[in-house]
Amino acid sequence: MSSLSTDSPTAILLISCPDKPGIVAAISSFLFENRGNIVDINQHVDQEEGAFFMRVEWEIEGFALKREDLVSSLMPLVDRFSMKWELHFSDIVPRAALFVTRDNHCFYDLLSRHESGELGMEIPLILSNRDDLRSVAERFGIPFHVFPINQGNKEAQEKAEIALLRENGIDLVILARYMQILSPLMTTAFPNRIINIHHSFLPAFPGARPYHSAHRRGVKLVGATSHYVTEELDEGPIIVQGVTPVSHSDAVQDFVRKGRALEQSVLSRAVWLHLNRRILAYANRTIVFG
Repeated sequence: MSSLSTDSPTAILLISCPDKPGIVAAISSFLFENRGNIVDINQHVDQEEGAFFMRVEWEIEGFALKREDLVSSLMPLVDRFSMKWELHFSDIVPRAALFVTRDNHCFYDLLSRHESGELGMEIPLILSNRDDLRSVAERFGIPFHVFPINQGNKEAQEKAEIALLRENGIDLVILARYMQILSPLMTTAFPNRIINIHHSFLPAFPGARPYHSAHRRGVKLVGATSHYVTEELDEGPIIVQGVTPVSHSDAVQDFVRKGRALEQSVLSRAVWLHLNRRILAYANRTIVFG
């Protein structure tokens, strides 16, 4: 990740731990004692699991602790409440790689939102298993790398991809309609850091033409789901879902148009939430502090 100057950089702490009295008070007191001005705070308790989740964000300016001392200062709280935790800073910009194949609607949408400043990330490179979208990457001035994949070379190609991603300091992988199934090599290398998008007809209408199949069945809603990628195909923690109505008067092309528009908005929302550190993955679910 690289640094980006901002007027008011913040620190963001994400925690999960067994629920017990005093957690909020302890964190609030820690920040107050160190002159931390809280700008955003959210919490959630899973009553069934007895688990506590929290996102707290505070201004760095005026904070008594230096960044390099913050982790060690937090350790007594971490140990006291058996916390799992993440600490991020808003002026450290994540570096993302886009994976694409042939469909370009999510690809263009992410590039446009990135160019406009809506998505606070750097995109050092784009990877694909085909050459179809190279011209799009060139139009945006982003290096485009092709790794053709077949049954015989998948492991070797994924190892080469991982090496390239690490060489470029990639924090997040976004599958913008990338039509290859990732192996455990990739999902293990980037746990809860690979975001996928697909239609929400699974498992009823799998395959390459789900909107055509759904049209033939006369469905009344089309949807999209964005989730983190895990070893289990399309079973990772869900981040964002959306639906839009369709009817008997819609042609297949209308299904596809509405579905693609939904895929764009759902994927971009999931990416925005991840970039802004508003997601905690937990027990194959997500806690989303929207």
